[in-house]
Amino acid sequence: MGLTCPPELLIPHTSFTFSIEGISRACSHQLIRHRTASFTQQSQRFVKVKRLREHVVLPESIRKRALQPYMEFIDKAGEVYVKLMELGVPGEDARFVLPNATTTNLLVTMNGLALKHFFGLRCCLRAQWEIRTLADMMLLKIRSADPMLPPLGPYCYQLGHCPEGRLSCGRMMEVRERYDKLT
Repeated sequence: MGLTCPPELLIPHTSFTFSIEGISRACSHQLIRHRTASFTQQSQRFVKVKRLREHVVLPESIRKRALQPYMEFIDKAGEVYVKLMELGVPGEDARFVLPNATTTNLLVTMNGLALKHFFGLRCCLRAQWEIRTLADMMLLKIRSADPMLPPLGPYCYQLGHCPEGRLSCGRMMEVRERYDKLT
């Protein structure tokens, strides 16, 4: 005899593992704040960055408004990093000059409850663009792997109202339409 129950009750018994590549260290630090997940992150101590310019995330706002000074900074940080390594500074110390834009790779495992909370916060339009993009990509993967899971997305979508109060983006209907298409 099998267990029959609504899909919502199965959420704590599910888990998903994601291989995440090419996000910024800034984004990875938002991700690892979700402490109920398990993480393995690429080491900046042992993985040397040879051409920093090829290993950074470029925000669209910077690309449009301030590309030149941003890339000058990235190039200078890369030069200083390489120089420190050439001078014999250990990688664990040389990495201190690497910017938050430096890319990283992670392996992340979350159970269903952790994912529900993660999506509630990180799919929200008030979330920073890179973590929101990552959350949306993870949600799409989950939806394709298990379409029986209940609706997941930002808290306004999950709850039917925005818990942000006066900090609400005011775009709940737009958000609902968007996430209805994902489920």
